[in-house]
Amino acid sequence: MDIRRDKYLNDLIGRMHNGMVKVITGVRRCGKSYLLFHIFKKYLAEQGIPESHMIEIELDQRKNRRYRDPDAILDYISSLIVDDGQYYILLDEVQMLQDFEKVLNSLLHIRNVDIYVTGSNSKFLSKDIITEFRGRGDEVHIYPLTFKEFMEAYNGDIYHGWAEYVVYGGLPLTVTMKTEEQKIHYLTNLFQETYLKDIIERHHIEKTQEMEDLINILASTIGSLTNPPKIEATFRSVIQSTVSLNTIRQYIEYLEDAFIISKANRYNVKGRKYIGTPLKYYFEDVGIRNARLGFRQVEEIHLMENIVFNELRSRGYSVDVGVVEKRIPDAEGKAGKKQLEIDFIANLGSRRYYIQSAFSMATKEKRIQEITPLVSVKDSFKKIIVVKDIIHVTRDEEGVVTMSIYDFLLKENSLEL
Repeated sequence: MDIRRDKYLNDLIGRMHNGMVKVITGVRRCGKSYLLFHIFKKYLAEQGIPESHMIEIELDQRKNRRYRDPDAILDYISSLIVDDGQYYILLDEVQMLQDFEKVLNSLLHIRNVDIYVTGSNSKFLSKDIITEFRGRGDEVHIYPLTFKEFMEAYNGDIYHGWAEYVVYGGLPLTVTMKTEEQKIHYLTNLFQETYLKDIIERHHIEKTQEMEDLINILASTIGSLTNPPKIEATFRSVIQSTVSLNTIRQYIEYLEDAFIISKANRYNVKGRKYIGTPLKYYFEDVGIRNARLGFRQVEEIHLMENIVFNELRSRGYSVDVGVVEKRIPDAEGKAGKKQLEIDFIANLGSRRYYIQSAFSMATKEKRIQEITPLVSVKDSFKKIIVVKDIIHVTRDEEGVVTMSIYDFLLKENSLEL
């Protein structure tokens, strides 16, 4: 089954021959290799690039382990460049290559090559890279399938598709599996045997149970405000563990670097400043989050919020949690300040959207609860409420747009409806 990833293909096409290393990042099994070795390679072939001018090495394959040596891979690549034509170097899981930054830097000095690599952690674009390589890497971050991409491959209607997606997520291989048993086994095994092992081996973690407990805590609290001190308190009171604050912070950083979780910082809209903590964590894919908890805590309200967060980020937006201070009288009529929360503030260049993931607004009180933070923001940027209900897109007298989750996820221009 072919799954189109047109956005990411266009991202690569737009970066061709720019003199930089195109670095495709993303969580394991989200489709990086498929994008590079199937979709992009097919595009190159359609442009008339001969097979001999596409040099591809999958470094995680045992048969290619000799090319994890810097000198061996440079000698091999050099032996394949036999004319002045344009060559395309495609390297998979480049973090497995020793001194990969020096190798890539060397390859950049070859006039007629264009370089594309994939990697399953963010380190090689940040603090693990030596200074000489910084500024020469151009990142394309690939996410698991959005709901729209999922539905293009799913054999069924959008309602059954949503029921599948909210439980098993968007890792491409899950769409091809026929039974729930297959999906559960695949996702559970993937988390334990690939994601967790990668982190433990990379960072030489000895107390693995503490890492496992932390993942469970984060998975159980998606969409809730938290921070390391709160998590430490949970360790002490619930798990009876004395894990240190520094360890918690370090482990969270490891999970972020492996693209398993992402954070949303809090932003004071009126004060125009970020608030340090608490903040929120979301999983890169709801299927791996559910698998981590044994598919026992599939709360659609929180999972929908996670999916909205992921959708916005896959569209290129930076996403924060909004905080608005409003004067609200107490029971005695005395005015006091209250902090109201907006689920997401999405920013991209000059564009900004305030978005509530409301699931349902069955009562007047619930609607007031969702709309009050939005109308308390006195600027001209668009305010949107996303609900699970099947409704037409509506706009009220205060300019707040309400739309169905299906319109939000399936229509590329949904933020402009």
